Amino acid sequence: MTDASPGRVLALDVGDRRIGVALSDATGVIAQPLTTLHRGKRPEADLDALAALIGEHGVTTLVVGWPLRLDGRPTPQTRKVERFTAALEQRTGLVAERWDERLSTVAAERALLEGNVRRAQRKQVVDKVAATLILQGFLDARAWRARRADDD
Repeated sequence: MTDASPGRVLALDVGDRRIGVALSDATGVIAQPLTTLHRGKRPEADLDALAALIGEHGVTTLVVGWPLRLDGRPTPQTRKVERFTAALEQRTGLVAERWDERLSTVAAERALLEGNVRRAQRKQVVDKVAATLILQGFLDARAWRARRADDD
């Protein structure tokens, strides 16, 4: 994990049909949902859309949710996300931080259920909520590491 750097952090929850996107505030403390991209037939279009968001929001750090089995082993989706992440890194010049996303979608679904969000609306927002949970976990861990380094 890298140290805090100026600029915003963008987090992705990459799926086969959708990519949930979350963005930090300018101080890198608070995660907020940004959008859900619906995957096209051409991966280049997805990369172009993400590169545009990165440029538009002054993103300096990229975080990608890393899908792993509960025992920590990779899944078939891990390999898909790895290929997509490598292409995004090449397209943007940013190095993506991989962040364990186990159960992030489950937690997002639970939060939406507890908020009485209707099923149709949950389907539209669950991916960007999952990306927000991934991002907040990353931001909190980064802040904790910075506090520990200051204490040393």
